[in-house]
Amino acid sequence: MLISPLRNALLAATLTLTATSLPGCGIAKPVSGSLDKRTGDEIVVAGQFFHTGTPVVLWMDPGGYDAYRIDKHFPAYDEALWEVTKEEIDSPNRYNLRYKGKHFTPEQLHQIKNGGWPLALLQDTVDQFVLHYDVCGTSRQCFNVLHDHRTLSVHFMLDIDGTIYQTLDLKERAWHAGKSNDRSVGIEIANMGAYPPDDMKVLSQWYQTQDDGSTRLTLPESRGDGGVKHLDKITGPIRPDSVVGTINEREVRQYDLTTEQYKALVKLTAALTKIFPNIQNDYPRDEDGNLIPGTLSDEQFAEHQGLIGHYHIKKSKIDPGPAFQWDYLVDQVEKEHQGWRFWRR
Repeated sequence: MLISPLRNALLAATLTLTATSLPGCGIAKPVSGSLDKRTGDEIVVAGQFFHTGTPVVLWMDPGGYDAYRIDKHFPAYDEALWEVTKEEIDSPNRYNLRYKGKHFTPEQLHQIKNGGWPLALLQDTVDQFVLHYDVCGTSRQCFNVLHDHRTLSVHFMLDIDGTIYQTLDLKERAWHAGKSNDRSVGIEIANMGAYPPDDMKVLSQWYQTQDDGSTRLTLPESRGDGGVKHLDKITGPIRPDSVVGTINEREVRQYDLTTEQYKALVKLTAALTKIFPNIQNDYPRDEDGNLIPGTLSDEQFAEHQGLIGHYHIKKSKIDPGPAFQWDYLVDQVEKEHQGWRFWRR
């Protein structure tokens, strides 16, 4: 029997009214078995999705990097199994629980061990965002080194095209920054790092000055496409010239991040400082308000809540390097926050 347009409309209205009048429900219930697509900018925090406004590839996505797996990521299946590689690497695990330094009740510890973190408890625990450069050049190579060879992990990797990869839920204690691991989220930024000012061997393989004075970031032929999703989007370092600076009493030279990396890092940092109220949008400063260019004292480290470099945590480190623009990041994140407040009015 044909259904008239009027009857169709009445039927649709009835279904809508019925759905919205269900107890405790202001909108229609999702249909069982239906697909609820993500938008592609979400990160995972205590099992929940939070938007960032920039592309994110999760460990569960095609093309993602999964730090939960005990097998190696890159070799063929039969060669990647833990049973085959256990003589080469120290542990099948690359992460553990955040629990050191916090006075959890036995009930809380049982819950986070077996049933997952309540978001509020995780927000109370995490108060640092640690910035690294990976000295690998691309996120694919970074994950290869961390996961397959060093049995380490980091929550995020930021590739040269601005793509963010999340490898673990932020409830996990990733192994990336020693004494900061229990209280921090970590990110490895694809960048070839910093070297003595007169040592251009590595940097010259990745950065070439063009006729117009700009600097082009190119992958060495041995890297192929590097696993970079959008090679065509890379504009080179945000500043054409390398930067020389002193960190932990070492003078070094480095090229800055790409424009795409800063854009993505700003979005992610803005989201993290919103999700975790204890992560302040600021970096370690001295009494005059200037960036501290070396490792923090135990007291300074204990007190600092916010953005922090790997070199602030460990004397032997210099990442994220002298070219990294701390003030630019903080200022741009604040603009993001102001924009959110404006649209809420």
